[in-house]
Amino acid sequence: MAVIPVALAGRDYEVHVGPDLLDRTMELARPFIEALARPRKVPVVADREARRYHGERLERSLASGGREIAWYDIEPGERSKSWAELERLTDWLLSLGVTRGEHVFALGGGVVGDLTGFACAILKRGCGFVQLPTTLLAQVDSSVGGKTAINTAAGKNLIGAFHQASLVLADLSTLETLPPRELRAGYAEVLKYGVLGDTAFFDWLADHGAAALTLEPEALEHAVATSVAAKARIVAEDERETTGRRALLNLGHTFGHALEAQTGFSDRLLHGEGVALGMVLAARYSARRGDLSSQDAERITRAVDAAGLPAEIAALGLNCTGAALVEHMLHDKKMAAGTLPFILLRGIGDAYLARDVELSDVAAFLDEQMRAH
Repeated sequence: MAVIPVALAGRDYEVHVGPDLLDRTMELARPFIEALARPRKVPVVADREARRYHGERLERSLASGGREIAWYDIEPGERSKSWAELERLTDWLLSLGVTRGEHVFALGGGVVGDLTGFACAILKRGCGFVQLPTTLLAQVDSSVGGKTAINTAAGKNLIGAFHQASLVLADLSTLETLPPRELRAGYAEVLKYGVLGDTAFFDWLADHGAAALTLEPEALEHAVATSVAAKARIVAEDERETTGRRALLNLGHTFGHALEAQTGFSDRLLHGEGVALGMVLAARYSARRGDLSSQDAERITRAVDAAGLPAEIAALGLNCTGAALVEHMLHDKKMAAGTLPFILLRGIGDAYLARDVELSDVAAFLDEQMRAH
């Protein structure tokens, strides 16, 4: 098991990465469980599918410490990150009498973590929560760093708060139940850490990424732990995205979110798939500007394609213009004073924040991509 610290002033916490951690929840999260007043049950918010696969393991672990679970199930998918679900969840937590000194557990992927984290951020002005991420995407990205949110009609993750978990247990054995497509979508975020800031990790993934995707234990733990450590370092430097350092984690997201919006935030394009294609587009746009070599842009494209992720915008069959995709970008929460910063590349492992991008040029570029590939 790897243990990665997330070092924040006065609010440090740990991310544990390894197999069978759900079976050790009572041991690893004991202080947060025992802080709950007896005889109350431990509140656990769970994706229905995650509970179906892993709920009994969590129940057995807590039972070993004399605790039972109060379950709150949500439906899988982005639609659960809504005002209506947030209201139901907070009312349920209040009905249990959860106090500011207690912790709520989140079992599932990024949707569960985002919703639960936001509910805990606003419940009685802030109570604690513990993340039990069961998808690769959540383990390497959304469960670490404190970004919590819900979606609205105006766009994704536009209502939220920074609220750090007190503990993250990334149980790698839960990934065995993931559909291959979801596993590949999570791998996009793993690849992102190499592309944005770690050339050696990008090269390692070229040799060992396939093994990680087939859940070979050593390769998988190295891939997840390295990704978490990369995010932890960036979050420690720039927790609330004030210096621009943390913004680098958005590599691929501006393009990807626009594609997600155009496809209705549906299963037509999973978030990780949008990020993967967004990285390709960011690389090609960087090459178009003369910042990145065409060879490096092609290497990134090949790495995305080799992982079974979408590398060509034409594969989506979009019936829209580049201007329509840029219109979605105008709702991006990073928009400030009429300017949208883009994360672009000078090389593999060398991402930077560009504030001089003309959206009309981006629209023209996207039109070219949809015609040429």
